[in-house]
Amino acid sequence: MTEKELMLSEHLYIADDEELARDHQNARRLTRLINTLTEEDAKEQMALYRQLFGHVGERFWVEPPFRTDYGCHTYIGEDFYANYDCIFIDVAEIHIGNNVMFGPRVCIFTAGHPIDPVIRNSKFEYGKEVHIGDNVWIGGNTVINPCVTIGNNVVIGSGSVVTKNIPDNVVAAGSPCRVIRAITDADRTYWVQEAAKYHELRKKDQP
Repeated sequence: MTEKELMLSEHLYIADDEELARDHQNARRLTRLINTLTEEDAKEQMALYRQLFGHVGERFWVEPPFRTDYGCHTYIGEDFYANYDCIFIDVAEIHIGNNVMFGPRVCIFTAGHPIDPVIRNSKFEYGKEVHIGDNVWIGGNTVINPCVTIGNNVVIGSGSVVTKNIPDNVVAAGSPCRVIRAITDADRTYWVQEAAKYHELRKKDQP
């Protein structure tokens, strides 16, 4: 197997490899172009993101600056939004569902290094995939570690360090990140009422 094949199959690999270097340089080139374009160049930025990522939906936006190791190992669904300064270390695949929002400085790390110092100093690395479900909101300055799955309809509080899987339909936060409570029908009722208030207030502004 090639180093890239070993990397993507979650085995130990050595990153000092020509094929991986080419992929990494391509990501650096694309992110440099994205991060140096102005706010008037949104269409060009979108086109560059489509070249960068393995897959992205029709509707998405990632606020620059943005950093990634490869980009091509990241797969994103519809209606994705990421705020400033996000970092995706995608030596293993990152899968992000539909209707997902990231606050600023959300970091996804799929990379790992051996605990044994002799093996680690021999340049061995490995990666473990990260999966994020649909309808997820991740607060700013959150770190998502390798081999984590975040379920559907989840809210992750800002500043969290996610080291273990998070189930569907919960609010979770902390370092390490833990489930705080379930998301219930009462939450939906409250926010439906708040949305109705918004529409009522907007009507009052109409001539």
